[in-house]
Amino acid sequence: MTTETTNRMDLTFKKLRAEGRAALIPFLTVGDPDLETTLDIITELEAAGADILELGVPYSDPLADGPVIQRASSRALRSNIHLRTCMETALKARQAGSQLPFILFTYYNPVMQMGLDTFFAELDAHEISGLIIPDLPVEESEEMRERSRAAGVNLIPLVAPTSSERIARIVSGASGFVYCVSSLGVTGERSTFHTGVDDFIQSVRRSTDLPIAVGFGISTGEQVSRFAKICDGVVVGSAIVRKVEDVIPLLAQPETRSAGLLQIREFVAQLRP
Repeated sequence: MTTETTNRMDLTFKKLRAEGRAALIPFLTVGDPDLETTLDIITELEAAGADILELGVPYSDPLADGPVIQRASSRALRSNIHLRTCMETALKARQAGSQLPFILFTYYNPVMQMGLDTFFAELDAHEISGLIIPDLPVEESEEMRERSRAAGVNLIPLVAPTSSERIARIVSGASGFVYCVSSLGVTGERSTFHTGVDDFIQSVRRSTDLPIAVGFGISTGEQVSRFAKICDGVVVGSAIVRKVEDVIPLLAQPETRSAGLLQIREFVAQLRP
């Protein structure tokens, strides 16, 4: 059973804080373009300097996701990738030698379909360190928080710039880190962020002692560096998923597969703060 003191994510943030460095947290859609390639991409991301990895569960109605991740989910769903498949992928990556903490990014409906008892038993069995459920409102999250604490899994809340009067309540039951949404709307690459995002992040900082990570729209090394100065972690999702999409033709051919994987590694390496 994972415990608070052995959770890989907690240990990673403790190590990075001692080093004075922010975590690079890539996001991948599991099964895009296929499971074997997902495992190879995880290896490349770790080699590129990723510190923590979000594993996105493909979903047919991804309310928080922009078009790039929606397309990735559609490709993965055509191969019948589901919640249990994503957990199994995390364990296979661990068995292959990955030391990364894994966060499962899933909507609530697949969790309910699996059943909470089975879901949390599987999180433990597959060495999942954290959990993000973007459509679970704080008002309805008490049971998930209690079960997460009992399982030693960090339930990570999303806090948006529009959450001002609710920030204290949202972060009160958080663990692992608090995920600050840098922009309004769905995920996707952006050149600008919400006005006042720095003040927003500082207001969250005043409400919690947990690490703070920022995401939604961050896509360049310059943007990562900008937020790494004021946060403990930076999440990059759509830009990496788009890079995977761009090199799918290379990944599909044995003679060019390694070149496609190398392009993904090099893209992520230049993001590292």
